[in-house]
Amino acid sequence: MVICYNNPMELKARIMDENDVYRALKRIAHQIVENNKGCEGLVILGIRRRGVPLAQSIAAYIRENEGEVIPVGILDITLYRDDLTHISEEPVVNKTDVPFDVTGKQVILVDDVLFTGRTARAAMDAVMKLGRAATIKLAALIDRGHRELPIKADFIGKNVPTSRREVIAVKVQSIDAVTCVDLYEL
Repeated sequence: MVICYNNPMELKARIMDENDVYRALKRIAHQIVENNKGCEGLVILGIRRRGVPLAQSIAAYIRENEGEVIPVGILDITLYRDDLTHISEEPVVNKTDVPFDVTGKQVILVDDVLFTGRTARAAMDAVMKLGRAATIKLAALIDRGHRELPIKADFIGKNVPTSRREVIAVKVQSIDAVTCVDLYEL
């Protein structure tokens, strides 16, 4: 049993193990390069928190397969969220670290789970504050449905239809000491 947000959650299933996650990220990396017709102008922005190591893995797979180094930045969307007052009266704002210009670039946003679409919308707002990208595309390891905004991922590792009582937990080695995707029930 896991305690999250003061609610006990029961593990229902392991959706992806470490090998499944790595295969999905490799597939996403190939799709990004294919869709872009190469690596020209590509930059990758990981959405804090777990989108960052996923973005770094995707960039590493592109470097391994294409021999190209793709710049990777870290995007903190805290101040762009539309539910900021519901989260905390004093939200913790982490650093956005994008040491390159996004103007005219093919920006790939990377997130762990695509759910309502609100995080992706906030991330697009954050990118637009950095400059005028040529395109912004979204990669998500998991798409669980339940969109509240008209947003869809361009690159998806796995579609996992869920109920509102279920929670998808993406775990990555650098943060959680394990890499997997688990499904919990509240």
